[in-house]
Amino acid sequence: MCGIVGVVAYSPVNQTLYDALLLLQHRGQDAAGIVTEEASYLYTHKAPGLVQNVFHTRHMRELRGNMGIGHCRYPTAGSSSSEQEAQPFYVNAPFGIALGHNGNLTNGEELRQTLFKTGMRHINTGSDSEILLNVLALELERAVRVSETFDAQAVFTAMNAVHRRCRGAYAAVALIAGHGLVAFRDPYGIRPLIVGRQEMPEGTAWMVASESVALEAQGFKIVRDVAPGETLFIARDGQFFSQTFDGPTRLLPCIFEYVYLARPDSTLDGALIYDTRVRMGAKLAEKIRGIPELSDIDVVIPIPDSSRPSAMELARKLKIPYREGFVKNRYIGRTFIMPGQALRRKSVRQKLNPVSVEFKNKVVLLVDDSIVRGTTSKEIVQMARDAGARKVYFASASPPVRYSNVYGIDMPSQKELVAYQHSDEEVARVIGADALIYQEMRALEDAVRESAPTLAEFETSCFTGHYVTGDIDATYLAKLALGRADATKQKSLAESEE
Repeated sequence: MCGIVGVVAYSPVNQTLYDALLLLQHRGQDAAGIVTEEASYLYTHKAPGLVQNVFHTRHMRELRGNMGIGHCRYPTAGSSSSEQEAQPFYVNAPFGIALGHNGNLTNGEELRQTLFKTGMRHINTGSDSEILLNVLALELERAVRVSETFDAQAVFTAMNAVHRRCRGAYAAVALIAGHGLVAFRDPYGIRPLIVGRQEMPEGTAWMVASESVALEAQGFKIVRDVAPGETLFIARDGQFFSQTFDGPTRLLPCIFEYVYLARPDSTLDGALIYDTRVRMGAKLAEKIRGIPELSDIDVVIPIPDSSRPSAMELARKLKIPYREGFVKNRYIGRTFIMPGQALRRKSVRQKLNPVSVEFKNKVVLLVDDSIVRGTTSKEIVQMARDAGARKVYFASASPPVRYSNVYGIDMPSQKELVAYQHSDEEVARVIGADALIYQEMRALEDAVRESAPTLAEFETSCFTGHYVTGDIDATYLAKLALGRADATKQKSLAESEE
């Protein structure tokens, strides 16, 4: 769930990259970085923290050049939050390449061992993004050696080899010193990537980013989503080339992007996020209307912010008053992407404060986008009761999250998921709600399809346990959970030593 951006223009791109990262900040608050290029020199600044805290005037002055890439990060399963793993990553051969990656390689460890045993490449961190960069560098080196020249076709030859070797979810931008920008998306199109253009007096400027909002807010016209398995090469002079993987491809975007990850003003693979969330609310209202026991609801209250469109439409469909019952402190980070259960629990009451008058002596329906670990939901239900609610019902705009996500979202261990091996009634008891209503899986898919009819299917593993890459088994999931536990333990030890 990282944010990536790449720009090729005719004037300095440092400010454009910075502004794009601010617009993508919701995708990762752990670290940020920018790499720019001028006269075959790469200029870098990256560090842990929010975008506005990582970059200062002195850093921006040093980021020279008319093309560059940016990245905002949150750590995925098994990775750490160290400065060493902030992106973009860099290798000096061939040419000098910097890369920013959103997603997760499911065969990362296998690739790491292969690169090490063959002596081809040295991996210096625990990040699969560094592995992806080194596979790209190795294959590009081979392609250029065979063709005896660097051109777009050499890039496409290299990327065909990358797609054959790498499995999992990946959308990435790479800057090649002296040549241009490469952007690519995995053959399933799991993680989003969008390209836009802006006509300048000197020619066409290009931007590639995780979400459309990063382009539109800066005057770039959306061209299209990058297709599954497609590679773009944008030369430093603005020439645009593209080619799709010569193997099988299939569009299966992660449905959790529409539920929670993406900004509501973004459009991904043709679906406007806001519209999909409104439709989720309508579908949920249909289900609630068929449950007689829930006919006593006095008020519908969203858990800000991403559930607001669903809650508003649900209330409208049921003809029940909608109220803003929680005031959000916008200086507290998103609890879902905060590493560490204790930190998430502590932050909930700092993040939200109830408006007591909207709860007192009322039967309240709380609406959230999803329930993952249940920690936040439990705290919020208790806050509603403390504020005077007679009954508290809880509705989720998505189905129960029962399975690990291995494609770049921090849901590594099934045992951490409140719905794992629990019925809806059991989850309701855990979070303290008088009733719990989940969205049906088919209804969620239909909500997105109705916004973008061209979307036939989705990556839904966290809800269904079906992993589209076909390489995930119980052994893999157990290792993933162990890796995350080790990373959490190391983080706790580091914090105790500070």
